[in-house]
Amino acid sequence: MLLHEFQAKKLIKGFGITCPMGQVAASPTEAQDAAERLGCRRYAVKGQLLISNRMQHEAIRYASSPREVAEHARKLIGMSFKVANGRLPDQTIHQVLVEEFVESTHELYASVALDRALGKVVLLASGLGGSGIEERAAEEPGLIHRSALRLEGNHATGAFSEIATEVAPEPDLAIALAEIYRNMAAALVANDATLVDLNPLVVTSDRQLVAVDAKITIDDNALFRRPELAALRLENERLERDRNELEAQRYQINFLSLDGDIGVAVNGAGLALATHDLIVDCGGSPSNFMDIRTTATSLDIAHGFEMLLKNPRTKAILVNVHGGGMQRCDTIAEGLGIAVRRRGRKMPIVIRMAGNNADFARTVLTNNGVKFIETDTMLQAAQRVVELSKKETAQWQS
Repeated sequence: MLLHEFQAKKLIKGFGITCPMGQVAASPTEAQDAAERLGCRRYAVKGQLLISNRMQHEAIRYASSPREVAEHARKLIGMSFKVANGRLPDQTIHQVLVEEFVESTHELYASVALDRALGKVVLLASGLGGSGIEERAAEEPGLIHRSALRLEGNHATGAFSEIATEVAPEPDLAIALAEIYRNMAAALVANDATLVDLNPLVVTSDRQLVAVDAKITIDDNALFRRPELAALRLENERLERDRNELEAQRYQINFLSLDGDIGVAVNGAGLALATHDLIVDCGGSPSNFMDIRTTATSLDIAHGFEMLLKNPRTKAILVNVHGGGMQRCDTIAEGLGIAVRRRGRKMPIVIRMAGNNADFARTVLTNNGVKFIETDTMLQAAQRVVELSKKETAQWQS
């Protein structure tokens, strides 16, 4: 589990690592209020995203007044970003971190991480931190100092002072830097983390060390004994669910996120509830409730199907629709075809269509290159989609 920056900073502050003054905000008004309370000369407004290099994505901006902070927050909150060429779910900024802008004379890099290949915890450190550290390190093999740490009970020990001296030759700064390395290692062990990363860790004009950015990854397998950290995951998931449900309203779709792995698209609330019951009776679990309104266009419907396709939990999709006078089957088929082309993700799709333009809808799906399995009855559709969700279906991934 990767923590958001504001969550990571809250954690490392408890281990004696200095971070800029800051406050998280979920709206422009909250962001302006936060800036007024902080009372800084300059501010950083940082979209909270679980991606690297937010500067490149223009998700970090700078301001000189609370009003300017609010303007940046208004532009950032709600922005979506595609991750890993669409292979992972899109991310949306729900909150911004409003921070004091820290003037620095030098940027360092520090990371304590689990090296899975070695089966050891290692310290990584450099005197030249900042953006693009991975790319620069690939070109300059000696840029990052690397040292394995020893785990002795609940403590990590290692050559903290020696590495600090290599990175920062000034004695006072090296002593402070070695203490930060120790505290990072302590934070990693105490929280069952696999990564504690500070980049940049800046040196200020008065020779203080401040963590301007922080990344922490928690071992998912340890969350059962870390309820306070598991709660952070639930908080992040709730924000994403709330966004999906509100966003769907704008596209003429009634939507509710659930915890299963079968995406469901139906037109009509009663038909949707009956479809869900059949899926559960057949041993499956829906990942959503999605009722397509009669006023939805094919582009609206495409957005709804994209919500199903981008959900990493969804393993198969069931489309159970009955075309009426205001919502024809071919309109729904066209929306599905658009979504499949846009998203590019392939998975089993089971369809049961009846009513207005059902025959033409099959042609629309075929013309759009959508591979699907058709059934005659709702029960057959539920049985088939549950079966497909429970086994590997290599032909759908080709």
